[in-house]
Amino acid sequence: PPPHKLDKYRLARFLTEKAIKERKIFAICGPYPVIRASLRKKGWVERKLPLKNKRAVLREEECLFSNSDDIHELMSRLVRNEDPAFFWTIKKDAVDYHNLHSDQMLNHYAKTGSFATKIGICLNLRSLPWYVQANPNTFFPRCYGICMDNEKHEFIEDFRITAASSILKWVINYNFCGDKRTSNTKEKVSNEDASQSKDSDESKIKQLPEELIEMACKVWETYLGCMEHADIDREDDSSATLSEEKWNKLIEQYYSLIHDGAVISNAHNYISQCQNILRKIMSVNPQRVIEGTHNIWIIKPGAKSRGREIVCKDRLDDILRLVEPTDQFPVKDHKWVVQKYIETPLLIYYTKFDIRQWFLVTDWNPLTIWFYKESYLRFSTQCFSLDNLHSSIHLCNNSIQKHYKNATDRSPQLPYHNMWTSTTFQEYLQKRGLGHIWQNIIYPSMKRAITYTMKMAQDHVESRRSSFELYGADFILGEDFKPWLIEINTSPTMFPSTPITADLCARVQEDTIKVVIDRKSDKNCDTGKFELLWKQPLLDLPPFNTTDLFVEGVGMKRPKLQSASITNLNFLKPLSPLQQQISPCSATSQEKQGETMATVNHKQNVNAKNENIISCIFPKPLKKTPGKNCKVRETNIYTKSIRHVDFTSLVFHPIQNIPEVKHVSHIKKTKGITTSSYEGYLDLTSQRTHPLDWALLQSSKISGKNRYYILFHAKLHYHYY
Repeated sequence: PPPHKLDKYRLARFLTEKAIKERKIFAICGPYPVIRASLRKKGWVERKLPLKNKRAVLREEECLFSNSDDIHELMSRLVRNEDPAFFWTIKKDAVDYHNLHSDQMLNHYAKTGSFATKIGICLNLRSLPWYVQANPNTFFPRCYGICMDNEKHEFIEDFRITAASSILKWVINYNFCGDKRTSNTKEKVSNEDASQSKDSDESKIKQLPEELIEMACKVWETYLGCMEHADIDREDDSSATLSEEKWNKLIEQYYSLIHDGAVISNAHNYISQCQNILRKIMSVNPQRVIEGTHNIWIIKPGAKSRGREIVCKDRLDDILRLVEPTDQFPVKDHKWVVQKYIETPLLIYYTKFDIRQWFLVTDWNPLTIWFYKESYLRFSTQCFSLDNLHSSIHLCNNSIQKHYKNATDRSPQLPYHNMWTSTTFQEYLQKRGLGHIWQNIIYPSMKRAITYTMKMAQDHVESRRSSFELYGADFILGEDFKPWLIEINTSPTMFPSTPITADLCARVQEDTIKVVIDRKSDKNCDTGKFELLWKQPLLDLPPFNTTDLFVEGVGMKRPKLQSASITNLNFLKPLSPLQQQISPCSATSQEKQGETMATVNHKQNVNAKNENIISCIFPKPLKKTPGKNCKVRETNIYTKSIRHVDFTSLVFHPIQNIPEVKHVSHIKKTKGITTSSYEGYLDLTSQRTHPLDWALLQSSKISGKNRYYILFHAKLHYHYY
C-alpha cells in the first residue's frame, strides 16, 4: 500500500488496540448516527454486525486498503473478532439477549410489556394501589381490554352509565344556555305559509319524554348507592338497574339528544335533582373533568405504535362491531383496548396537542429513573371539534399528521411543522399570566405519573444489571392543565422529522450516553438535561447465612432433691401396698404370680400368644455426663435430655383387660426444669432394637388382638438448654 495509507493503518491499529484494552467496542443496529458519533468522540470503536449478503461481506474485505479515507471503517475491520461491550439496537431481539455477558451493555430490558404496550398498561396499572398510595384513575384515563369477555362486560356497563350522566349534564347545560334553538324554530314556523305547515311540523325538533331523565337519575342513584355499599342488605341484584330493553331505549334516546339535537320536554323541572346527583358524581369520579357529554372512546390495537389503526367512536354498536373477531383476523390478533377519550383537552389556538416526554431507566433493582428536562408538543393539522371524529383532528402523532395538510382556517401563529418545544410552550403560558403552571402543575404531575407507573412495573420487568432503556411517554393536558398519561413507548423515534426533533432528539441521545457511560467512571459527571427523578433506597438487611447460626449451652447439674434413677427392675417381685393403691390392675397381677412366667430380654422378640403374664428386665436409662458442652449447628433442632425417670408402678396385662388409654400431662416449669406425669401402655411386641426405650417417650396405641402392654405411671424430669 502507499505510504499515507500505511500511516493511516498504523494509527488505526494503535487506536484499535487501545480501545480493545479499555473494552470500548460498540455495535449499533439501526439508524442512530448521533449515538455512533458520540461514542467515537469518546474513543469507542464500532464493530459492525455481520452482514447476511455475501457480496457485501466481500466488498467489506476489499475496502481494507481501498481509496476510502474513513479511518473508522478500517478500525471496524480490525475489531471484527472482538466482543462488543456496548449495544444500541432498535429492538431487544436484534442481539442474543440471554447469552450476553453480565458486563455487556444493552439499551433494552426484557418483559416490558406490562407498561410499554397498550394492553399491558391498561390491565396492570389497576394494581397500582398495591405498590403506592395512589389512584391510577387520577392520571390515566380508564381503559378496558375489550378483547376479554369480562372486560367487555365492564366496558358496556361503563358506556351506559356515562351516557346516563351525560343526560343529566345536558339538563343543566340546556337550562343555563336557554332554549335558543326552540325559539329560533318557532320564529321560522310563524313566518311560513299555511301550505307549508305540514312540512314545518316534520322539521320540528324531536321531543323526548321526561321519563329519560327519570331513568338516568335512577341509574346513578343506584350506582352511587352501590359505591357507598348501600346494596349489601338487598336481596335483589342491584346491578340490574334497568332491563336490557330499557337500556337499549335509553341509549337510543341519548343518541337523539346529544348527536341529533333532540330536546326533553319540561327538563327544567329536574334541574335541582340533576344538580344534586351530579354533585355526588363529582365527589366520587376523579375523571369527571374529561368526560364531556359525547361519550367518545378511542379504540387502539393492544401492541401497535405510531397511531396505527387507532380510531375514535361514540356509539356502542360501532365499537363492539369493530373489535369483533373475524375469520380474517383471529382472536389472538384482536387484543384491542378501548380508552375513555379526553373530551375537554387544553387547546392552543383552538387546536389539540399532546406532549412527548422522555425518561431513562438505568436500573430496576434498585429502581433508578432519569427525567429529561425538555420535551416537545405535537399539534394536529385541523381545528378541534367533537362533531367530527377524524384522526387528523384527534390524533397528534407525527406519523399520522404528516399525511395531512394544515387546515386553511387554522391559526397562523401555530408552526407549519406542528411542533413546539416545552420552552416555547412556557413562553406561551407566561404571556397569558400562567407562567407558574408549568413548574407547579404540569412538570411535577408528569414526574409523578411516570414514577408511579415504573414502581408498578418493577416486579414485571426482567432486571439486568448492565442494561438501560430510553422511553417516550405521551401526555394530554386537560382544561385545568392537569396532564393525563396516554401511553409509554419503547424505542421512541429519533428521526429528525422537523427542526424541533432534529435538535432535541440529538441532544437526548448524547445526554443518554453521558448518563449510562460517563457516569460509570465519574458519579459527578455532566448528565446534560437528565435529572435523577427517583432512586430506590437500598434496605440495610442483616447478613443471613444458615451455616453461620449455632446455639451454645452448658450442661446443668443434677438437682439435689431428685430421687435416684431406677437402673434395674424385677417384675417378678410382688408390688407393695402403696403400689397396689396406685395401679388399678395390681390385684389381678398378684393372683397370677404363681403361674409360669417367661423371662424376656429387651433384645429378644417376645411371643406372648399363650401366656397371661410377661416378665422382663428393664434397660438402664441413658445418662448424660454433667457439665459437658453442647453445640448445635441448626436453629430448628429442639434439644432436651432425660435427667431422671421415676416409675412408681409397672404392671403387665393382656390386651383383653386393658382399659381405654389415658394420657395425662401435668407440666410445671421452674428454672429450665420441666416435670411431666404420664400414664399409658407400652407395647412389647415391636421389632425395634430397643422397644422399651422408645415406649418411655411415646404414648402407646392399642392395635392387634394378641399384643400385651405395660401399664405404667411415670414421672419424667426434663432439662432444656
